[in-house]
Amino acid sequence: ITFGYTSFNLFRKVERLEDWVEDYSQRIVDADDKMTQLDSEGKFESDDEIGTVFAGIKDTVTELNEITKEDI
Repeated sequence: ITFGYTSFNLFRKVERLEDWVEDYSQRIVDADDKMTQLDSEGKFESDDEIGTVFAGIKDTVTELNEITKEDI
């Protein structure tokens, strides 16, 4: 009985974790798409101060997107 309960409990936790990872991965993909749409004309990257911050954010989102595509 104990083995059955712990197995069921762990199964539920794994299912919740998988759902969270899938949701998080989708959010990363959405963020990458929005960043691309926002800078479709290149206006953010051309500004010195804003361009530096935007490039840093874009690089981070791109790295997370690559990890997401690689693992899933």
